[in-house]
Amino acid sequence: MTRRTFQPKTKKRMRKIGFLTRMKSSGGRATIQRRRNKGRKKLTS
Repeated sequence: MTRRTFQPKTKKRMRKIGFLTRMKSSGGRATIQRRRNKGRKKLTS
């Protein structure tokens, strides 16, 4: 039997795509800026 590939872990998710991680790189900061401009309620997970 194959299992589902998505096994959610909060810590792993935050380390990969959390706010502080995004703020570290220029690309991540650009992502947050784009989402702010678009008017997203939730910027990162």
